[in-house]
Amino acid sequence: MHDVIVIGGSYAGMAAALQLVRARRSIHIVDAGQRRNRFAAHSHGFLGQDGVDPAEIWATARRQLEAYPTLRWTEGRVVAASGDKDHFEVTLGNGDVLSGRRLLFATGVADQLPPVPGMAERWGRSVFHCPYCHGYELHQGRIAVIATGPNSIHQAQLLPEWGQVTFFTNGSITLDDDARQSLAERSVQIEETRIDRLDGEADIVLTDGRVLSFVGMFTAPACAPASKVPEAMGCELMETPMGIQIRTNDAKQTSLPGVYACGDVARAPHSVSLAVGDGAWAGAQLHRSLVWPDS
Repeated sequence: MHDVIVIGGSYAGMAAALQLVRARRSIHIVDAGQRRNRFAAHSHGFLGQDGVDPAEIWATARRQLEAYPTLRWTEGRVVAASGDKDHFEVTLGNGDVLSGRRLLFATGVADQLPPVPGMAERWGRSVFHCPYCHGYELHQGRIAVIATGPNSIHQAQLLPEWGQVTFFTNGSITLDDDARQSLAERSVQIEETRIDRLDGEADIVLTDGRVLSFVGMFTAPACAPASKVPEAMGCELMETPMGIQIRTNDAKQTSLPGVYACGDVARAPHSVSLAVGDGAWAGAQLHRSLVWPDS
């Protein structure tokens, strides 16, 4: 019987686990090895780790965690979870069953990219979602924003801080006069011809045959929990402008007593820095729930 089973061993899950093992609690991390930023070569905006390969940040954090004797780490996928506070069971894909007093879902989210040919291959390389993570390295060049819905207008309004922006509506949004005026005030060009495909490093081929070249492209994909287990277990979900996430209270507890969630799956907006902070807070709150279980 572990004190806490952490489902998801990326930045948020590890940050939570660090608080708990330093309180000498028994922690078992189960990680499926699907970090959301695995496509990116560099992580930016994370204090002390700016420009570092995110895989290196992850590997360093895991090594530091595994120095604590109360941590166990299993590489695998959780397929089911059940039980109640102080008596949870987690089933892995290989049939193993783990027991824990608390559960923490740090499973992250899956990005649902718009159906533009060539986008998936460039995701994290020349197509991004966060300007704070990737905007500076574009050196104020030409930037494309590919719309996915109304939230993309805000993205297009923000990105002129990092370069010269062209906003591609791509049939996914109709701009009213107010939206057009707000974009014009930010010197954003509007392109309403549909996109045929992405090509080269950051080229957009339009259906009329034109090819427009950029130093980088941004889009706002809808997100959903990467694992179906929290929903199947009964955790309440909520809709945000960025997609679906697990609903939690200020202590990071879900709608189920004893079940917590943190990181991208339980907060918006998303970044490594915010995930680490959210995970650290969740770890502290989990520890408090073990010390004072009736509070």
